[in-house]
Amino acid sequence: MKLRPKLCIGISLAPTWLSGEGWRLDGSGIEGLYSSDFALETAQRAEAAHLDFAFRPDASFLPLAIMDQSFGFSSLDATLLMTSVARETRRIGLVTTISTTFGHPYQAARQLMSLHWLSKGRAGWNVVTALQGNENFGVAEMPSSDARYLRAREFTDVVRKLWSSFPSGALLVDRETGRYADTDLILPINHRGQGFEVQGPLNLPAFPGPGIPLMQAGGSATGIDFAGEVADMVFGMTPDLATAQQMRSQLSARAMAHRRAPRDIRLLPGLSLYLAPTREEARALFQDNHRRVGRAQRLQRIQEAIGLDLSGWPDDRRLTPADLPKTHHSMRSASHRALLQRIVSDTQPTVAELLARPEILSSVHWQIVGTPEDAAREIAVWHDAGAIDGFIAVPGGSPESLRLTLEELVPRLVSDGRFRRDYTGDTFFSHLTED
Repeated sequence: MKLRPKLCIGISLAPTWLSGEGWRLDGSGIEGLYSSDFALETAQRAEAAHLDFAFRPDASFLPLAIMDQSFGFSSLDATLLMTSVARETRRIGLVTTISTTFGHPYQAARQLMSLHWLSKGRAGWNVVTALQGNENFGVAEMPSSDARYLRAREFTDVVRKLWSSFPSGALLVDRETGRYADTDLILPINHRGQGFEVQGPLNLPAFPGPGIPLMQAGGSATGIDFAGEVADMVFGMTPDLATAQQMRSQLSARAMAHRRAPRDIRLLPGLSLYLAPTREEARALFQDNHRRVGRAQRLQRIQEAIGLDLSGWPDDRRLTPADLPKTHHSMRSASHRALLQRIVSDTQPTVAELLARPEILSSVHWQIVGTPEDAAREIAVWHDAGAIDGFIAVPGGSPESLRLTLEELVPRLVSDGRFRRDYTGDTFFSHLTED
C-alpha cells in the first residue's frame, strides 16, 4: 500500500538526454553545457511543471575513456551551479551534492545554509559517500563502505549541529538599542569526534523557516540504515519492481528502528525515460543512442556486474543459473547485479539476447522505453504497489525525451490525481510535506 497519495517528483540537471549520441543531434545545445543557462532552462521548465525539486548529482573524478565520445562526468560544481539557478527560480527545490568522504562539515554546513538563504528556503543536500576519487584528495586507497558511512554519520551530525548553533532567533537587528544579535543564543558545538574536531558556531544564521531536507543514495544495508536515520529522500537504484518493493520495505523497517515514521522517508528511484510519440520510435531512439556501445564494452559490463566472462562464448549458447559465480565483489550497484542474476535465472537467455538487453546497454536505474502513456501506466503500477513514493526523472536519448517528460508525462500524472496541479508552498520542505 502506498504511503502517500501524491508522488514526489524531481528531475536531474545532469543532461542525461545528451549522453550517448544525444549531444550530436541538431539543436542539442551541447555548446552551452558548461554555462549556468543550460541548467537554468531545465530548472525553469521543471518549475513550470510544478516539480518538487531539481537535483544535480556530482563526482570528484573524471574517467577519461568516455570523454572521446561524450561529456561523461565533466561538469560545473554542483553547489555553485545551484546558487546561480536559485536567483532565477522561485519555488522549485534545489538539491546539490556534497561528499562526506572528501569534504569537511564546516564548509559543507556553510555552503548549504548559504544556498538555503539565497533560494529562500529551497536548498536540499544529497549526502554521498562517493565510490571513487580518492586519488584527487591525497587518499592512498578508497576507504571501505563501513568506514565511509561511519564518517558520513559523524559528518552529517556535525553539519546539523552547526546549523543549530546560530539560530535565526538570535538575530535582533534592533536599531534603537544597537543590538544586532543575542550572543547568548549563538553557541559553540565543541565537537570532538573520531573524524572531526569542530568548535563552531557556524558564521551564518539558520534560515528563518523550514530546514534543509536530506537525500541519500546508498543501497547497501549500511546505507539503508543511514538513510533510515537521517534521510528525507532516498535516490534509489531500483531497476525492477521487486527491487523497489524490497528497498521500500527495508527503508520502512530502518525508519521505525530509528523511531521515525516510514512515510517520512520517500523512496525516489532514478527513472530513465526514453520517450517518443510511438513505441517504435522510442525503441529506435534507445538503440540509436547506444549504437557505439560495442560488444567489448557490453561484455565488460556483464563481467563487472556478475563476474561472468562471456568473451569466449558463442552467441547462441544459453546461460543457466549454474553458470553464475557463487561469489563476486563489485563496485557496481548491488541491485543491478541482483537484477542481472535474476534475468539469467528466470529467462536463461542466449549470450546474444543478454548483450542486447537495455540493462546492459544503459543505466542501472529503472528504465521505461515507450510513450508518455506507457510511462504513466508503469509509474501508476509501482506507486499503487507501494514500491515508490515518487521518482527522479532522468530523460535519455534526446531533448525530445526531456520535453515529453515535462509536457506530457507529468500532466498525465496530474490528471490521474497522482501529482499536484500547482505549488501550495514556497519552500522545499513544504513541497515534501504536502498530502
